[in-house]
Formats: sequence, structure tokens, C-alpha cells
Amino acid sequence: MIKRTVLDATRELLRELGLTTIFGNPGTTEVPFLTDWPDDFTYVLGLQEAAVVAMADGYAQATREAVLVNLHSAGGVGHGLGNLFNAYRNRTPLIVVAGQQTRSLLPHDPFLGAVDAPGFPKPYVKWSIEPATAEDVPAALARAYHVATQAPTGPVFVSVPADDWTATTERPIISRPRIRGYAPDPESIGELAAALAAAERPAIVVGGAVDQDRAVGETVALAERLNAGVWVAPMSFRSSFPENHPLFQGFLDPERGVVADKLAAHDLVLVLGAPAFTYHVDRGRGETPLPPLFIMSDDEQLLARAFEGTGIRATSKLGVRALLDAVGETTRPAPAPLARPAKPAGDALTAEYAYSTLANLLPDNAIVVEEAPSHRGALHDHFPITSTDTGFLTTGSGSLGYGVPAVVGAALARPDRQVVGVIGDGSSMYGIQALWTAAKHNLPVTIVILDNSQYAAVRLFGDSIGGGKLPGTELGGIDFAALASSMGCQGVTISEPSGLVPGLTAALQDSRPTLVHVRVISAEESPY
Repeated sequence: MIKRTVLDATRELLRELGLTTIFGNPGTTEVPFLTDWPDDFTYVLGLQEAAVVAMADGYAQATREAVLVNLHSAGGVGHGLGNLFNAYRNRTPLIVVAGQQTRSLLPHDPFLGAVDAPGFPKPYVKWSIEPATAEDVPAALARAYHVATQAPTGPVFVSVPADDWTATTERPIISRPRIRGYAPDPESIGELAAALAAAERPAIVVGGAVDQDRAVGETVALAERLNAGVWVAPMSFRSSFPENHPLFQGFLDPERGVVADKLAAHDLVLVLGAPAFTYHVDRGRGETPLPPLFIMSDDEQLLARAFEGTGIRATSKLGVRALLDAVGETTRPAPAPLARPAKPAGDALTAEYAYSTLANLLPDNAIVVEEAPSHRGALHDHFPITSTDTGFLTTGSGSLGYGVPAVVGAALARPDRQVVGVIGDGSSMYGIQALWTAAKHNLPVTIVILDNSQYAAVRLFGDSIGGGKLPGTELGGIDFAALASSMGCQGVTISEPSGLVPGLTAALQDSRPTLVHVRVISAEESPY
């Protein structure tokens, strides 16, 4: 009788949980996990662990399912930590499995041994463990899956000593269904419904959790029933309301005073699936008081740290459904639609012109991945996201290196959708290795590099707070088209406005992965 190994049991569990697409970059401590790779599993190779984690993030976001990431001991986990931080802020259900040295060597501080492996990725994982025995590995992974996928979703970490995989086990494998969302307290919904009925100028602020929970349709219905203006929360990592809707009011900036000023016209604000609020700067100006707030979220920590407002704990879809059942139609007038800037004339190759052009060329159901911080304002003004299903992916953390790999991950997840990335020249270099994976899988992606030859977001931020003469912000001299070609992708450079439409059109129609290097003029306005 052939005894079942921990590896056999784990693969059985992974099949039952749908975790057969695995992103990784192998090392010697991962060899026992990868040996005799099953034909029904897919291994997506990335050339550096930071790119691996971000690819998996894009894949998980686009599928709304957990994904397994295999990293190499302490060094590989260290490389991936920046994008693990992104995944934590993006609430991405990543199950990170890292190799560890064999148990017999751990007391001797061995080469490639991870000291306090479960503690290394904290606090940017929901849960972490190095199982006490080899036989505990499958159970640990089962628990990791449920922690990662239970609201609020997020990354988890499991460290597995290399010799655990070949140990034998007779323990049964128990695979349970994913834990579903939860509805709000009825009394809280009644209180909120009464407050909304009494309000004259209510508003809704949406965050990334709304789209993550497939609640955009219900949120649109709620806004229309209330005639409430809808704002996007600061630093939202997804688009949770169609930006061409007449009730859409725009974006809140990550600065306390500006948020208060923009919301001052409202006498009640419902925050859905977002912090209240995420700030990046504090300019020390006198604050306009915020209107009365109700905050509906599935995150108990978010609700606990909100310094004002009434918290209601619920997942977005069930929460909004409960509220729709409790509120009636209104006779209050709708707010005036958002006034957008005029379309650029195209006499200069600006980020505004690039975004406006791309918006006209993309299909309605495209997935747009963005990581161009200094051009975020131009994106908001000239590239309205209208898809109500994973139409937009970015990072809510600010740690660079998400964009290029996330394009690859999203394209692997959704071959039925056109996937386009708009990435800054500086941020692209934190994850440029993902181009190789795009070529390896022959993904029909278009990656647009907006090249202003600097870390403009840093420079502009310095200018905005009275700084000056900042070192380390000047870039330039990178031939992105040649770099793409060296990794097996198509590369195109556009330096004049007249080349933008034909260049982007050809790239979007190409079935091969294509990088479009757009040399834009420098940004001179802060994105917020």
C-alpha cells in the first residue's frame, strides 16, 4: 500500500478549493513542493518575487477568488513584501506559501533558513503560521484559505519546511465551502433609513469593497432612489460607481480639509466599503466639520478607528440590499451633474490627451490597470471608468510595482476582456520583469507607459509642501520599447501627438503583448 504524503494531501485540497493556478519564483526550499508537478496545475513563473505577488494580486482581483503564491524562504518573501503590503491594502485574498529550511537544520540557523518566518510579513497579513508538524500543513492551508476569503478579504502566510512535503499522513482532508458575507443589524438599517429620509442633500461615498463584492448595481439603484450624489473615497483601489452616471460627483482627495470642503454641501453622508477617510497630507488648514456620517463596512478595524460617525458592520452587497428594502422613493432634487473639463485639443502630447484618446478607443468592458501617480488627476478628468464589473484596478497603498504585473495577472484571469495598463515610467521599473511573463503566455495586453522622465509625484508633493531642490527625482534615458522587445514583447515609441491614435489603435488590435512608450510633457499640477 502506497502511503499518502503531505504533498499528495495538499494537492488534493488545492484541487477542491480551486487553487490550481499558482504564481511563483522557485528556489531550493520549494523543490519538494514543485516536484512531479501535476498536469492539471498551472505554474505562472515570474522573474522576481515582487512581480510574482503583484501578478497574483491582479489575477485574484479579476477573478474575485483566492490564489496561491509560492515564494522562496526569507529572501523571496522579502522581495515580495512591498506588493504584499499592496495586497493587504487592496484586500486581496492571496495565500502565500513560502519555503523554509528542513526542520532538522532549523536549530542551527541554516543557510536559507527564515528566522521567525510567520512574523516576517506581519502586520500586512490577516493570519500567518508555520505548522507545528508536517501533518498540520494541509489543515493550516485550509484555514488560510478561509481566513483569506472571509470578509474583509486579505493575504495570509504559511511557512512550510522543505521536508514536510515528503512526510506521510493519514489525516483526512476536509474542504469546506467559502464563508459567505453577512447582513447588517436591522435596527441600524432602520436608523440609517430614517436619517436618509430626513436628509435634504445626502451623499454616498464609495470605496473599493463595493466593486469587490459585486455591489455596484445595487449601489447605483440606491443612489437613484435617494437622488444622492456619489463620490469616490480617497485612494480607492477599484471603481465602484460608473463615472458617466449623472449622480457621479467626482473624487475625494486624500487631505482632511479638502474632503470636508467637498462634502460640506451635504447634510448626511453614507460611506460604503471605504475608510472614512484615507489621508496622505495634512496641510494644517482650519477644518470644515464633516457632515453626519454613517459608515457601512465589513472591516471591524476600519469601523473602530473612524473618529466620528455611526458604524454599521455588513458586507457591501447584503448591506445595500437591506437598505434598498428600507428606503422609499424620494422627491428631493438630484444634485447637478459633474462638470468635466473640455477634451484636450491634441496640440501637445500631455497625459490629458493620452487619457482622452485611450478612453475613446477602449471597449466598454475593458479592464484598466493604473499606476501613474503624478497623472491621477488627468485620469479622473479625461478617462471616466464606466464598467460596473472590475473595470479598474490600482493599488490603495502607494507602494510602487503593482501596475505592470497586475496587467499580466488580470489578463491571465480574464481572457474574455481586453486588459490595458497605464503605468508611469518610474513605477513601471519596479515590476518590469512581468513583461517576460506576458510574452511567455502570449497575452494580448497593451501596456501604455506615460514617460515624463521623472518621479513627478514626489517632486510635485515636495513643491506642494514648500520643499524644493529634491534629489533623486530625475529619470529619463530609458528606452522602454527596446526593453519590451528584449523580453519578447512588441515595443512602440510615440513622441508626437499625431502618432497617438494610430499607435494605440494598432497596439489594441494586436494579439501580442505590446508596450506603448508615450513621451508626455512633464506634469505641473499635483494629482490632489
